[in-house]
Amino acid sequence: MNVSANPSHPLHVRDFRLYLIGRFATIIGQYSLLLVIAWQAYSTARLTMDTREAAVQLGLIGLAQFLPLFFLTPVSGWVADHIDRRKVVMMAVVLQMICTAILGVATHDGWVSLPLLFAMAGLLGVARCFAGPAYSSMAPRLLPAALVPGAIAMGALIWQAGMIAGPAFGGYLYAVKPWLPHMMSVGMFVVAIVAISQLPAIPPTQIDQRRHPIRQMLDGLVYVRTNRLVLGTITLDLMAVLLAGSTALLPIYAHDIFHAGPDALGMLAAATGIGAGLTALWFGFRPPSSNVGNRMLLAVAGFGVATALFGSTAFMPLAVAMPVAFVALFLCGVADMYSVFVRQTLIQVYTPDEMRGRVSSVSQLSISASNELGEAESGFVAALIGPVTTVIAGGIGAIIVVALWARLFPEIGLARRFDAHDTDEKTPQQEKQA
Repeated sequence: MNVSANPSHPLHVRDFRLYLIGRFATIIGQYSLLLVIAWQAYSTARLTMDTREAAVQLGLIGLAQFLPLFFLTPVSGWVADHIDRRKVVMMAVVLQMICTAILGVATHDGWVSLPLLFAMAGLLGVARCFAGPAYSSMAPRLLPAALVPGAIAMGALIWQAGMIAGPAFGGYLYAVKPWLPHMMSVGMFVVAIVAISQLPAIPPTQIDQRRHPIRQMLDGLVYVRTNRLVLGTITLDLMAVLLAGSTALLPIYAHDIFHAGPDALGMLAAATGIGAGLTALWFGFRPPSSNVGNRMLLAVAGFGVATALFGSTAFMPLAVAMPVAFVALFLCGVADMYSVFVRQTLIQVYTPDEMRGRVSSVSQLSISASNELGEAESGFVAALIGPVTTVIAGGIGAIIVVALWARLFPEIGLARRFDAHDTDEKTPQQEKQA
């Protein structure tokens, strides 16, 4: 850990700055690529299919990304806790770079097909499965413990900034030349590899080798299952985004409802990231400090309302629909960031380092289930009842989930604050019993 004397901010630590550069570049390349794959899959399918059949292909793209995470999550968490996390990240980014280069050549030479897109989406899912836990659990090893909460806010800001820049660049570059966003992503992955390679080795901490590797892989699940506050926050976010996630249907809204092109798709895809990024920036200066649980419940309910508003833009005049859709997606990002920040802070601050990779992999699985599996669910349901009904019903479903989780997990509402140094404070369970 290369740390200046008594750093007062995470950005004063050289290794953390390199980490942020690497992660930011990875996210830009990754989210640009995911947007372009979705657009290519939908536009390719529409050559021979109607809207509902093409929506199924979007669902299959999401499923292709999710399946590797579902099956490999215990392994990826174990790897992050047993192998130098820096090496794990670099190998995963190299795999993403290779997949992107193949898609770039295929796009340039005109041999893109749905089977190729499905295969590349699956390999990208494998790479993300291993990169996620290693990246997330790397940061606390790069700086003093007192700076970890601030580092989480900075990491969230970088993540959302990448989610803004990636889709925006991808959409606009695709409108210029369809192969350009793939080449841009390759460049971003090269930057990430160079930055992460400059970090010192991050070997695993002491682990009880007497336990069978399979038991070690399951320890993350056991930790989450026995901590009802963590379990409640993870599953709340999972169910809400699973139902109300609308990103998979953005190509349908842009192409068939707003009658726009990939540049408009990039703008809509970036709206959520802008809202989340500004929220993360605010948290970097004024993180939530009181009544975080109830505010989280309200934020997730707001996510459902904003999603339903986005869905209803299909009934508005085009001159009004696009601005309202942008605002609705912006509000989705604001609400989602609150949930993400609370969950990630709980995990990184209170989980022992020797288990961070495995617990982070469980969190990543829930995020992927809500995102990629949610995309698959949205695509399949849209094929049955139509995209507009799917989005509106999903937003209403998220509001219902909040009401149910407030009853099933009262620990969420009892969570008042989180502080890395306030370990003597009563837990929500203890407060409930008092």
